[in-house]
Amino acid sequence: MIELVVFDLAGTTVHDGDAVNASFRATLAAWGLEADPAVVNSVMGLPKPEAIRILLKQLGQPRGIAPTAEHIHAIHEDFTRRMRSYYSADPAVREVPGAAVAFATLRRAGVKVALNTGFFRPITEVLLKRLDWHAPAVIDADVTSDEVPRGRPHPDMIRHLMKRLSVEDPRRVAKVGDTRADLEEGTNAGCALVIGVTTGSYSREQLQACPHTHILESVVEVPALLLSESA
Repeated sequence: MIELVVFDLAGTTVHDGDAVNASFRATLAAWGLEADPAVVNSVMGLPKPEAIRILLKQLGQPRGIAPTAEHIHAIHEDFTRRMRSYYSADPAVREVPGAAVAFATLRRAGVKVALNTGFFRPITEVLLKRLDWHAPAVIDADVTSDEVPRGRPHPDMIRHLMKRLSVEDPRRVAKVGDTRADLEEGTNAGCALVIGVTTGSYSREQLQACPHTHILESVVEVPALLLSESA
């Protein structure tokens, strides 16, 4: 039986009008760099400084912006400011339909629900406050990529949540996300179920090319999958 489900935020449980991609591109444009949306999607789910480092390596050096620690920090600060502003006020920000109901259904069945993200804590807190998704009322725990030694695709965030919630066996854990980094994270953690959802950055075909056990249309389908398999 699955004891813990770890859900991603943006694109998985949160609809934000593709704001992460747009904010990345706007931030890079402020530094004189242009990035194709598909290129930005390729780094979705990663810790955001790591995503910026990869994008700068691809885009920046020909224009004199090397992926130095100073550049990465400055660009990440700009990105963080944009995302905090967007998540605090933009009307496009809302839960993926049925996400909170899915959380509640799982918790009533005795399954713990946690959130993890490639965002750092300052962005995450604005988003969780906007949605009123806090422990223990709606979820059991959350963790951000700056609170562990390594973000996705490494398993550190999942292992952190397992320890906090007293879940010892990764075969009792399911990971749900919308990007390659999510699915690789779940696979690297040894999760029994690694579930891709098509509400975010990746199409079904793109998710199928990633390590996974299931591909679903939405998180609303997760309780039925888990609870039927546990029966």
